[in-house]
Amino acid sequence: MSKSLVIVESPAKASTLKKYLGKNYDVMATVGHIKNLPKSKLGVDIENGYSPTFVTIKGKGEIIKKLKAAAKKADTIYLAPDPDREGEAIATHIAGELGKNKKVYRVEFNEITKKAVLKAMKNYHEINQNLANAQMARRVLDRLMGYKLSPLLWEKVRRGLSAGRVQSVALRLIVEREREIQAFNPVEYWSIIGTVEGKSPPPFEIKVFQHKGKKAEIGSGEQAEKIAKIIEASDLVISKISKKERKRNPSAPFITSTLQQEASSKMRYSAKRTMGIAQKLYEGMDVGEGDPVGLITYMRTDSSRVSDEAVSEVRSYIKDSFGANYLPKDPIKYKTKKSAQDAHEAIRPTSALRSPESIKPKLSKDEFALYELIWKRFVSSQMTQAVLDLTAVDVKVDDYTLRASGSILKFDGFLKVYEEIRDNGAPEPKDEKDKRLPPDLKENDKLKLLNLERKQHFTQPPPRFSEAMLIRELEEKGIGRPSTYAGIMGVIQEREYCDSVDRRLTPSELGMLVTDLLVENFPDIVNVEFTAQMEQELDRVEEGKKEWTAALDDFYKPFQAALEKAQVNMRNVKTEVEKTDHVCEKCGKEMVIKFGRFGKFLACSGYPECKNTKQIEKDGTVSKVEQTPDEPTDFKCEKCGTPMVIKTGRFGRFIACGNYPECKTTKAIGIGIKCPRPGCGGELTKKRSRRGKFFYGCDQYPDCDFAVWSEPVDEPCPQCEYTFLTKKVLKSGTFLSCANKECGYKKEIAETEEAAQSEKSQSSAAG
Repeated sequence: MSKSLVIVESPAKASTLKKYLGKNYDVMATVGHIKNLPKSKLGVDIENGYSPTFVTIKGKGEIIKKLKAAAKKADTIYLAPDPDREGEAIATHIAGELGKNKKVYRVEFNEITKKAVLKAMKNYHEINQNLANAQMARRVLDRLMGYKLSPLLWEKVRRGLSAGRVQSVALRLIVEREREIQAFNPVEYWSIIGTVEGKSPPPFEIKVFQHKGKKAEIGSGEQAEKIAKIIEASDLVISKISKKERKRNPSAPFITSTLQQEASSKMRYSAKRTMGIAQKLYEGMDVGEGDPVGLITYMRTDSSRVSDEAVSEVRSYIKDSFGANYLPKDPIKYKTKKSAQDAHEAIRPTSALRSPESIKPKLSKDEFALYELIWKRFVSSQMTQAVLDLTAVDVKVDDYTLRASGSILKFDGFLKVYEEIRDNGAPEPKDEKDKRLPPDLKENDKLKLLNLERKQHFTQPPPRFSEAMLIRELEEKGIGRPSTYAGIMGVIQEREYCDSVDRRLTPSELGMLVTDLLVENFPDIVNVEFTAQMEQELDRVEEGKKEWTAALDDFYKPFQAALEKAQVNMRNVKTEVEKTDHVCEKCGKEMVIKFGRFGKFLACSGYPECKNTKQIEKDGTVSKVEQTPDEPTDFKCEKCGTPMVIKTGRFGRFIACGNYPECKTTKAIGIGIKCPRPGCGGELTKKRSRRGKFFYGCDQYPDCDFAVWSEPVDEPCPQCEYTFLTKKVLKSGTFLSCANKECGYKKEIAETEEAAQSEKSQSSAAG
């Protein structure tokens, strides 16, 4: 009996499906896309209707060969890549390779469970050409912008830069937020908070709230002191007590963007890390149920819709686990925004009965944390409201009203399972139920003033974006789609346009410069509204309401016109110099400001005869360049045999050939700790990444790629005897941790012990 061939893009997914489909099916994986536009040329025939030329991706030729061999033996081919635009593109390219004289069908799995897979196999269909065209239009659009605009940036700024239809708008948002912060002028204001006591404990706080019925605005210390003296000289009597009941609704199940936001807020995961873990949970894992099973539904979605079957199951679980009081009379339905594709359900566990604790031993720490987050969010979404009693106590003093607010949680409802965290740059509010008020307060009761504080404050600028905040901003503005957010976050950091400092995206000088150039020369292309409108055009292609070539015309024609002008008018940053008062201490000539890979720097105007440079720090100061004499070593250069010396560069000390510049061999200085990889024999050295961050890696790279980000300490782990520990300096203190991720050993060290560790590390390096 001939077999059917099922083709997916992931080996993990293939492994899971093999268990479900049985011996009459061969399941093979493409390991992602098999074709792409060529790297070495544009690959798009603009004059011939934007016709793309897709070529086989390097390394995928052997995979295609194996797929063709398997296809010859099969009577039917089922294409089952992920159920989205990218998956449809993969399916289209596979069909083009294997589809001659074969029955080829598309199948889609929103969740990878045996029941869902077998059902999907019965509901096969043709490839969705509109969806494939929408993906092709996006790919061609991004290629046109990247291949036309990037060379211009290379010519005018520096090689290696890139621009992207969505990435450039995301960067613009980051840069504009930074400019808001730089232009912000803080305004002084004061608060007056009193601690008072009623007839019974506990003491509680009252705050100046209103003046003559309007919000109190206290702008100076003198004004605050004047009001405070009035309060201290007055009897404090409760003038009004108001109580009202407030209900809180649960949040909808996750969509891609909200999952990324919440994982960032609660677990500090990057968008890329979140999606990588979610992919594993979706594709199938062995959790002790016999066959591997997909634990969550498809993780790239912008719909809050949930199947009736899943709702029925979770409602039964809620009633059995928490009681009827936690189950609403009717299922809760959540609205999906108008711009959503609604092709897939919300992100949810494939079974609410599979509790996180029941499978915890089978999951890694990260997998468990994300599954638990998804499971709790989904279960809570079908639970009853939380009910709180809010109480406000007002005290009238002269023309001022002082207020105390508190709340009591009467019924926890969905909060029994899950509470959302908002990542908006503001401090997390204290739990409302912690603001306890005495239970017997009455109007006209006198209060005793125990303390009265005058506090100075200053208004704060808008916060820098975190990844979660930027994703929410892009989503609200209709820019990008669920499948693109993680990639956007990654590329703007990898290109050194911005960096994540304390989990906040801070634009680099390069990022601000590139944004300014794009805004000056391509105002429409990097315009938020234009980009959002382009997304809607591509959605219309997907819906079959617009030709993909017409959508490309709407973008490319104005872009090409702007590009031709920019090639003439755009500033050439490479050739720009700014005169300064600095004099070169080597040759006496004037030094000028230039722009290089790491931002602005001072360079001698006598270049190339004099190559003296100085770094300009972020605060505008010029770093002093001290000429450190070379130190001799016992090493000889492996290339030319010349004795090597220790030099000092902008990133610290390093070993270099004494025959420089004729021989440019260099080596990092080891720190005295051997590489832990078995059989390696290398030594750890301090290195610097492309983005300027220090890390510690084996000096035998690329033969050995061992690396750690934290500073190694030459001390074995007392718990697992791993060869060394690492030192981490956090706000909460300094800690020694085992470099073996599986161990978990961690110890806080005191300042004196930290100093000793530092001295020991320096001794090892010197030795």
